[in-house]
Amino acid sequence: MKVYLSRWVCLDVDSNLRRLDEEAAAAAGAGCELVVFPELFLTGYTRQLEPARAREAFGRLSAASPATLFVMGSLSEEGSNRVTVWCAGGEVARYDKAHLFHGNREHEMWRPGGRFVALRWRGTTVGLLNCNDVRYPEQARALRLEARCDLLVAPAWWPWRRDHVWRTLLQARAIENAVWVAGCAVAASEQPGEDFAGAGNHLFDPSGEPVRTPDDRTYDLDLDHPAAVVVDPLRFPPVKGKVVVVGEAAAPAGGSP
Repeated sequence: MKVYLSRWVCLDVDSNLRRLDEEAAAAAGAGCELVVFPELFLTGYTRQLEPARAREAFGRLSAASPATLFVMGSLSEEGSNRVTVWCAGGEVARYDKAHLFHGNREHEMWRPGGRFVALRWRGTTVGLLNCNDVRYPEQARALRLEARCDLLVAPAWWPWRRDHVWRTLLQARAIENAVWVAGCAVAASEQPGEDFAGAGNHLFDPSGEPVRTPDDRTYDLDLDHPAAVVVDPLRFPPVKGKVVVVGEAAAPAGGSP
């Protein structure tokens, strides 16, 4: 599979929509089968866009490249921060962000989603995450064990100053679940009141090795022949044990602990 992870600079809405046309067409024309845009890539936190206008653009662009699956980042819709996935002119999946980031006051803007989402596409099962979700390993584990996901995709609005955290969390989700993990973060925002330097894009194979890119955008995934993993959770599932908390240990009589 050839994957395209956008390096997106968020400008004003009209400029963003024009660039979406250009970038989606270029990615599909280059033979990319999966194209991913970042979280809130058309608006950031501060710009306004009617969801219907975004959806019209998503439908038109995906219809023009029917062989390509588009993860159109996320948009603010119906009180949710919503990842929306398109193919051949129609929406094929949507996922409302479950783990809102209180540091950006997201809990005051949206309500958290109540379910995890995966979709099956051309023999591959793709699990959807959104930014802060990668801090919660139980979500990635559920997508791997219950949905049998082969690939996890995480759009994000993540700052460059914490790129090391973003990269480490993505790599950890890949290693512990023996699954491909792609993280697509906004590169920057250039808007009065919302200047922002974003984190990098990263893609890891099921052993946690970074997938190299020739141009910082396109990645080739050999889904049929991944690197060998040390522990496969599908073969050796985690033990569901009880947590036992013992009492405070006391120092032995007449001596130090």
